[in-house]
Amino acid sequence: MKEAMALHAVPAGTLEPPLASTWGSKAAGPELAGLLAQARQRVRVRPAGEAAWEGVPAAPLEALGRQAAREKGTAWPQPLVSHYARYFRDGNRTAYEGLVAARQQRLTRAVVMSLLPAAAAEGAVEKEGWLDEVIDGAYLLCEQSSWSWAAHDDVFSRSGEVVPRISRPYLDLGAGEVAAQLAWLDHVLGDRLEERAPGLRRRIREETAERVIRPFLDRLDWHWLGLNGDVHNWNPWIHTNLLAAAIFLVDDPSEQVRTVEGCIEGLDRFLASLPPDGAVDEGFAYWWNGAGRALEGLALLEEATGGGLNADLPVIRELVAFPHRMHVGTNWYLNVADGPAQAARALPWDMLHRWAVRLGDQDAARHAAAMVSPYPEPASGLGRVLHSLLASAERATPPLVPFTYLPSVQIMVARESAGSAEGLLLAAKGGHNGEHHNHRDVGSVVVAVDGVPLLVDAGQPTYTAKTFGPDRYDIRAMQSAWHSVPAPFGLEQGTGKEFAAAVLRTPKPADPTLQLALGAAYGLRPDQWVRTSSLDRKARKVVVEDRWDLGGAPPGSGPADVDITYLAAGTVSVGQGKATVLPAGIPAAGTTRGALLHWEPGAAVVLVDEWLLDDPLLADIWGAKLTRLRFRLPSQGFPEHPSAAGAFTLTVEATP
Repeated sequence: MKEAMALHAVPAGTLEPPLASTWGSKAAGPELAGLLAQARQRVRVRPAGEAAWEGVPAAPLEALGRQAAREKGTAWPQPLVSHYARYFRDGNRTAYEGLVAARQQRLTRAVVMSLLPAAAAEGAVEKEGWLDEVIDGAYLLCEQSSWSWAAHDDVFSRSGEVVPRISRPYLDLGAGEVAAQLAWLDHVLGDRLEERAPGLRRRIREETAERVIRPFLDRLDWHWLGLNGDVHNWNPWIHTNLLAAAIFLVDDPSEQVRTVEGCIEGLDRFLASLPPDGAVDEGFAYWWNGAGRALEGLALLEEATGGGLNADLPVIRELVAFPHRMHVGTNWYLNVADGPAQAARALPWDMLHRWAVRLGDQDAARHAAAMVSPYPEPASGLGRVLHSLLASAERATPPLVPFTYLPSVQIMVARESAGSAEGLLLAAKGGHNGEHHNHRDVGSVVVAVDGVPLLVDAGQPTYTAKTFGPDRYDIRAMQSAWHSVPAPFGLEQGTGKEFAAAVLRTPKPADPTLQLALGAAYGLRPDQWVRTSSLDRKARKVVVEDRWDLGGAPPGSGPADVDITYLAAGTVSVGQGKATVLPAGIPAAGTTRGALLHWEPGAAVVLVDEWLLDDPLLADIWGAKLTRLRFRLPSQGFPEHPSAAGAFTLTVEATP
């Protein structure tokens, strides 16, 4: 495998692989074998009974302990064929994935209760009870017919069947997560498991080898390897989980080295695909399951090799800065693509804090320290929970940097006052419509007041079979018609890299103005629509100016109308030449100030459309509804085609 993968280590047209360039012969063969010889003794997460676990405080574990106690002795969540088959029958993913997640989270809680003296009673019977809970959960995973999620399994596309094939395991995100959970479980509780349930560790190793290690070593057709040049977040997510499985569950040194070699090559492809500014086109939410996973994998490699494989690279420094650059305020972040506007609870801020401190990035370190939670979140996965229990980061205030511009994705974020969420924040995005987890959002803007988005991007709805199929853009949240972008002649933006923005004016820290040519996003000439988005700090206002010259008749038999859309959260009231957007109704608003929108009276007809949110992912963020304001432009020089050329300016200020 090593030779075959080395031929394809980095897709054509990308930069030289940074890890191979830095590590050289240490990343393969005998030198790597020597570095891995004492790997399990070097990692910072230690087996049960060692001194590191004695100092973990009890208070943050109380909620986890209560939940673990309630479920102990009850029936385990049982994913069935009928749940698996629903994805192929009606597109539902959550029926199966929810039960699998519940099973794995219960197992994580049981591991913590078995591991920590602070979490459980000291009596021998109590300890054995929790260990039996771990044993049962681990065995259920070994017995589970598929570790893959149904949405990823190719069983239906290959055979028309809806029952997973045990003889042909599919190595996806779900399989990687199970393998890593079993690996960390074995690492911290292995000796106790062997004493209490002899044979279980052997079974864990056999299942991991058959379902994960051998499919990885034997096949080069996994799309997430990135050998075709499309490197996305699956790559570091799976490779990092495979690293844990190889280090803790592969006992044969030769097979361990081959697996780790392949993981290093895979992570190298991911790092080589990143732009120099460290931007992630999938946005903040997917950073954690892409770039964040890569950082976890690199940290594990460094620990396992005693510092022999050290990834102090320029692109790593930029990656570490990305989350705080996207911060809007409190728990709000700029969301693009399939990302929610609020940070999930189960994020490993402690991992980011360690990287930031190590690299000397004070802003990133402050931000991570401000966001670290003392309460372990089982949804994040066992490996992340174990690391969080050993974290030590003093609380801090986030830096709230005043300006960011990432040219690779054409994203600008600018706030009114450095170090404060008070006042206005403007985010403007160019980019293209061939991005990973793409929404048709070229040219979109987000405006926040006091750290709460009010002109918004709806974000990620609940995933179904439709989400990643040919009908993706039938989903409202993905359409340009429901983003804060124009619609020349009522056109929807196209899909693909060619439907892109061109930067006409690059923003600067003292002049946060992003000017974009947007015509190509609609299949027009780029200069047929120009949008200029700016934050005037002195005047305390955001200005978005659109200018267009569409050259006469609309394409085909389409409407002659020009609409300019803004999507608003909260409570919206519209008057003559103005509208007010208040945060009332947004569940986590935290402010009473709103946004006051101004435009020239009579310049447009304002159409108001309410989007009643029945999707729990969207409703949890925005409340009961979102409101679309469509500014429809009347005749401006082309009587036969009313809006063929013109201009429109929207000004946004904070309410008193």
